[in-house]
Amino acid sequence: MPIWLQWFYFLFWIVLIGLMAIGGYFMFRKFLKALPKKDGKSTLDWQNYYIEKTAHLWSEKQKQLLNDLVSPVPRLFRDVAKQKIAGKIGEIALKANAKEMKEEYIIQGYILATPKRDHKWLIKTLQKKNIDLTPYHHLLK
Repeated sequence: MPIWLQWFYFLFWIVLIGLMAIGGYFMFRKFLKALPKKDGKSTLDWQNYYIEKTAHLWSEKQKQLLNDLVSPVPRLFRDVAKQKIAGKIGEIALKANAKEMKEEYIIQGYILATPKRDHKWLIKTLQKKNIDLTPYHHLLK
């Protein structure tokens, strides 16, 4: 067997194992979110609960705002990010006993659901939408 073919096989297996490890990492993270906690519900269960309980509060304008806020997220991850943010917004609205969805809840949920490492892009997105960040400054620290 020629040496170049041996190197090709070797590199092929390294790449294959590396890609499988990366995929396994993301699958494991999703698995951990699906595990029930002490209250018997998983993080994903609570997220879906909040979305279902507050679905009737959303107007088309507010749904469009949410879509605009998640637009910087790569398309592959956009649906997951949108669902996570909508779940956090729903949680905030339920705790406030809201009768209608307010922009205040949407912005708070967006900030709280976004990882700290992405707050730089979050701030840019909110500034592009001409949203005053002063009332939410304490959430950005």
